[in-house]
Amino acid sequence: MVNQLPATLHYIYDPMCGWCYGAAPLVQAAAQLPGLTLQLHGGGMFAGSARRPVTPELQAYVAPHDRRIAALSGQPFGSAYTEGLLKDLGAVLDSGPPITAILAAQQLGGAQQGLAMLGRIQQAHYVQGRRVAEAEVLQTLALAQGLEAEAFATAFQALSGPATLAHLAASRQLMQAARVQGFPNLVLERADGRLQSLELSRFHGQPAPWADYLRGTLQADVTPA
Repeated sequence: MVNQLPATLHYIYDPMCGWCYGAAPLVQAAAQLPGLTLQLHGGGMFAGSARRPVTPELQAYVAPHDRRIAALSGQPFGSAYTEGLLKDLGAVLDSGPPITAILAAQQLGGAQQGLAMLGRIQQAHYVQGRRVAEAEVLQTLALAQGLEAEAFATAFQALSGPATLAHLAASRQLMQAARVQGFPNLVLERADGRLQSLELSRFHGQPAPWADYLRGTLQADVTPA
């Protein structure tokens, strides 16, 4: 008999990252494993000065990547997104407000609520083609998740601006410490503080083999009881 040492799985993501959407089933599978604490770290790919309006050039760049993500992961991209949002020249891609909403959900209900909010934001963006940078849309998603309206609005307001920027800065520091770039990234932190970047790309669309790989990784440091 062996004891599995406790570990933390750091998920470095961006809600506007298509590959993060493709990896969503893998992250959900990881979140179900016992003995593993999940922590979410928003990256801010399109936050602040990096926010981007939708343009024909952006659509032309994003579309082939989305098709590849769909083919590898099986994640659906709805026509409201491909033929709607990506052609809506009044829309803006801004990671900041969605990350704030995820932080608010997490504050109200822990990492699982934060992960659930990320999933709702991804579905709203990539399937329903909604403008998820708008506070009204995020409030609607929070209500659909079962979060209390006033509590979410209060948390969202408190976490907007400087608090979200501080979170993004901390995420970048973690990426430097783990020596990883881009999104998504999953970094396993052992009980002794060691950081290990986990391979994701070869498991797209394969949550069960991914879970087996992660279990094996978690058991690498077990000792006899």
